[in-house]
Amino acid sequence: MNWFRTSSFVSITTVLAFIAVIWYAAAVYLNSAVLIDKYERHKVEWDFSKLVDDSWSMDRPIMPAPHQIIFDLNKSIFQQKISSKRSLVYHGWVTISSTMVGFAMGAILGILLAVGIVHVTTLNKSVLPWIIASQTIPILAIAPMIILVLGAIGVTGLLPKAIISAYLCFFPIAIGMVKGLRSPDPMHIDLLKTYNATKTQLFLKLRWPASTPFLFASFKVSIAISLVGAIVGELPAGARAGLGARLLTGSYYGQTVQIWSALFVASLVAGTLVFLMTVLERRVQKRMGFQT
Repeated sequence: MNWFRTSSFVSITTVLAFIAVIWYAAAVYLNSAVLIDKYERHKVEWDFSKLVDDSWSMDRPIMPAPHQIIFDLNKSIFQQKISSKRSLVYHGWVTISSTMVGFAMGAILGILLAVGIVHVTTLNKSVLPWIIASQTIPILAIAPMIILVLGAIGVTGLLPKAIISAYLCFFPIAIGMVKGLRSPDPMHIDLLKTYNATKTQLFLKLRWPASTPFLFASFKVSIAISLVGAIVGELPAGARAGLGARLLTGSYYGQTVQIWSALFVASLVAGTLVFLMTVLERRVQKRMGFQT
């Protein structure tokens, strides 16, 4: 076991080191054109060493170096009050709030649609194709419409962003749940019917437990998509708080380091949410008697 852990640590460290080397090289390559043009305009003598140093210390680089992002994360997370609008913790919490509300709405909608599709033939033939068709509309096209329509009736703030998140995340849950509810062996269904089980008992005793692995697999995909929806929802609204707002502000003022810092925080939040969902899945399945 210790050998396995050591081997895994070495492998992860090697991959991270390789990524860091490629990243630093890419920063020099992408930033060099701007710097060389600056050197020539100001008649500054330079060599490769100066070019590398300046590429990794530009205020507004095309591609920031990893250490610049780390310094900005430290400044925005640990050196700011949580309540400050300069804090990524503050902006992250605003986005997480929309994410969780949207995920809850999407989960409820997806599960209800799946139950209806499995048990009502009419819904299976009429609703399912529309659910699939709804995902062909680009979210960047529909998000401004949602924000505009809801804003016209006085609905602003968290709810419009949550609705956009729910729109994105309900689809994997609905499709996964349909698959899960239809997964029981027909022989098991026939067995319960021989004992005069009602449709409710059939659902609670067989279909719902069988759908649990499918449901949590969909949850892990959907909660990450829900975060994307919350960030996208902050862009057309011109939000002043949230990771989307940080991305928008950074793009307006050419603050690429700020953009990358917000992206890293968004990735960390998404990974954490998926991990927490995995922990919840294991606990639920253990309680239900699944072998994990």
